[in-house]
Amino acid sequence: MTMRVPFLHQRVAPVLTAAAALALFAPFGAQAQFGGPPPAPRGPAKTIAPIDLTGYWVSIVTEDWRFRMITPPKGDTEGVPLNPAGTRAAAAWDPAKDEAAGEQCKSYGAPAIMRVPGRFHITWVDDNTLKIEADAGTQTRLLHFGTAPPPKEAPSLQGYSQAEWVFALGGTARRGGEGQPGGVPQRGGSLKVTTTNLKAGYLRKNGVPYSANATVTEWWDLLHEPNGSTWVVVKTIVTDPTYLFRPFVTSTNLRKQPDASGWSPSPCEAK
Repeated sequence: MTMRVPFLHQRVAPVLTAAAALALFAPFGAQAQFGGPPPAPRGPAKTIAPIDLTGYWVSIVTEDWRFRMITPPKGDTEGVPLNPAGTRAAAAWDPAKDEAAGEQCKSYGAPAIMRVPGRFHITWVDDNTLKIEADAGTQTRLLHFGTAPPPKEAPSLQGYSQAEWVFALGGTARRGGEGQPGGVPQRGGSLKVTTTNLKAGYLRKNGVPYSANATVTEWWDLLHEPNGSTWVVVKTIVTDPTYLFRPFVTSTNLRKQPDASGWSPSPCEAK
């Protein structure tokens, strides 16, 4: 049944509007008064992790098939926000030259490796370092938690990745078994990774470039399906003032595997 509100005198309406606004924002005011949401947990990254990313994962290619499963022709840069300098660099792609220079792994760097179809093995090296191994190109990434400044090293294919947990609701969230409602309370959140100190490489195998000035920001989110399968969605944001006129954003889906079946390390390919 719809309740009709009688006509309000113009002097009364503003008072009620203000009261409604106070009621609407009261929870936020109460949080501010009593210290806000609970603080995020403290301790080693492995111990306080809100999600478990360890194990074997496989790429599920449901989009950009022609850019990921095969090598596109030279100059096919659709979907990448290249500026004129980036377009010229892509047009100059020469895989034979890369092979001769020993740079056949230029499309396997941190800005692109999660988009390369294959399998990934994620483990903890220690309490504050997460390792990602890719069988495609036999690449290894290290994600460093903590506030220590990055060491001064030469730029590399995988660069330096600073990681942090971003907790939901100040560190706690109610999530059920397999991600469904009604389960016991547990922490929820995402993994944020920022990668710098990169060696120039390719966003796609056909020479679509990124420069040494590129920065990669990733958000890793864990999802559980009712059928019991577990997924990771990796949102990757590449910013590059040298070759891109705006950030290049992709979303990559990985499904968890029960074991190492299908794991097959292979060398980089230039084309």
